[in-house]
Parts: sequence; C-alpha cells; structure tokens
Amino acid sequence: MTATRFFHFCSHEQFPPEALLDQAAAAERAGFDGITCSDHLQPWWDGGESAHAWIWLGAAGHATERVPLGTGVTPPGPRYHPVLIAQAWATLERLFPGRAYLGVGSGEALNESPLGADWPPVAEQVERLEEGLGLIRRLLAGETVDHDGKHFRTKQARLHTLPERIPPIYVSAFGPKAAGVAGRLGDGVWTLGDPESVPKILEAYRAAASDASRESGEIVLQGGFSWAQDEEAALDSARVWKGAQPDEFYKDDWHEPGKMFEEGSRQLSDDEFRQSFIVASDPEEHVARVRELVEMGATIVPLQNASPDPIAAIGVYGERVLPELRGARAGVG
Repeated sequence: MTATRFFHFCSHEQFPPEALLDQAAAAERAGFDGITCSDHLQPWWDGGESAHAWIWLGAAGHATERVPLGTGVTPPGPRYHPVLIAQAWATLERLFPGRAYLGVGSGEALNESPLGADWPPVAEQVERLEEGLGLIRRLLAGETVDHDGKHFRTKQARLHTLPERIPPIYVSAFGPKAAGVAGRLGDGVWTLGDPESVPKILEAYRAAASDASRESGEIVLQGGFSWAQDEEAALDSARVWKGAQPDEFYKDDWHEPGKMFEEGSRQLSDDEFRQSFIVASDPEEHVARVRELVEMGATIVPLQNASPDPIAAIGVYGERVLPELRGARAGVG
C-alpha cells in the first residue's frame, strides 16, 4: 500500500465558497486525506469566481473534522505582507491544532498586478519569495523582527498569539531557483505533475536541502481531474482551465482573465489539454493517471476537482479511485 496522501483541491476560481464547503465535507467523508484550496484575487477566465481563501479556510475547518487544510498557494508580496500570512496561519493552527499547512509561492501577475504593483522578472519574484518566507519562519518561531529588506520592512513585528506547532510550509516551484528556496526554507516542494519538469525540480530541491544540512520533506505533485458519466460533459467543465496552462502566465505580466483564456485556448487543443488534466468517464483511467504522479515520487497529491458535478465525482473517487490507489477496496463513510 502506498504512503502517498491524496488531497482534494477546492478551486475558488471555478466554484463559489459555499459550494466548496460542501466539496470539502464530502471529500473528507469519501476518504481524501486533506483539503487544499487556491488563493486567488481573480480567476483564469472571465465568468469565474474569486472568494477569499483565508476566510474560507476557517469555515472549512468547521465543515470538516480531522483532515489537514491549507492553500495551494499563498504568495508573500504586494497582496499579502509576510507578517499577515504568519498571523493568519498561526490563527488557523490555533483553531484547528495539527491540521493547518501553508502552501507558499511567488504568485502570479493575475493576482498582484490589479493592486497596481509592477510585475517583476522571475529572479526578483523568487528573491521576494525567499525574503518573505524567511520572515514568516521567524515570526512563527516567536521572534520579534526588525527587518529592512529589498521587498519588505518590519518594525518590531511579532505574533502575540502563537500556536504550539508551526504549520508545515510547502514551497511552490516551477524551476530550480524556487526549488532551492524550498530546500533551504520549506518543509516540502510543491509543483505540477509534469513528467518533463519534475525530475529537475526534485534534483534542485534535494540538492539545496542537502547543502543546507536539512532533510528533504514532502513531494507535492498537483494534478487536476474532471469526471462525469458523459465524457464530453467532463471536458466541457474542465476546458476553462486552459486559461491556467501556458507557462508564461506564471512568469510574465498576464493579468486579464479573458485574454488569458483566449491565449490558453489558442495554444492548447483539447487533446493537448487532456495530457495535463485527467478528463475521463472511466474511473480506471483516473486511477492510472493519478498513479503516474505517485510513481514520480509524490508523497502528497492534491487533485483539483473541475467536474460538472463535483460531489458526484468525489463519490466516484471515494468508491473507486482512492481504494484502487491504496491497493484495497474500502467503504465510504
């Protein structure tokens, strides 16, 4: 049996917050090992949703009983000062002891540029991530922090309400520089389950951890899925995620949802999209595709649910997919 944990990814870009609460509760009942949610100001396409992830996580903690919960991912930057991130996750851990985790990354222009900030080049994005994460670490450790850095300033900042446990921090990486930050400061690395990029990212992550005399942590490989009895319906529901596929959307100043979806649709045919997103009516295909992520070395697999009936899809995963991945049939509570 695999030791990999499977998290249900609740997408604030696609579903309203009250519907995502239903998904989170259903996912826990179906046997998912954790809950993840996106942290966005805007969706990747016009007509999507954009509820606030931090407020939702508090409600999700009450809608569930035991599973870990956190973001995938939250960026230190113009939108969120690191002091506020540290305060929020200290609070989340106090409310739900042992359950909170923080996914942190360099962010996207999609969510930062609307605040009026100039979007920096990749090297500066990663530099800002590392500086911000260093501050978060110090604050969660109980330090009083005076800091005058390139990207952030603090004056005797400290957290007056601290948790007993520092929530684990998983660092998003799409390249070796961010993977290095994960190795130096993170409790794991988080990336998309792309078989071409994953080996290089994991190599950089493990090398940086070793250089820092740290043990490697969680390997978080994210996937997406859409299930329906009718395969065309499954594809119709997931197709909006073409707006999140082009690599340049994570590096350059793309921040208009409509134009992003148009560009994603131009770049990717439906067949190409299916290579990165699981779209199938047959649960066995879902099993096979998720198993590929496990075989790449994942210890946590967040699975983004883009199904037309997400609750029904959760049921299928609970009855057919997760038991197969774990090597045994199991009942659904």
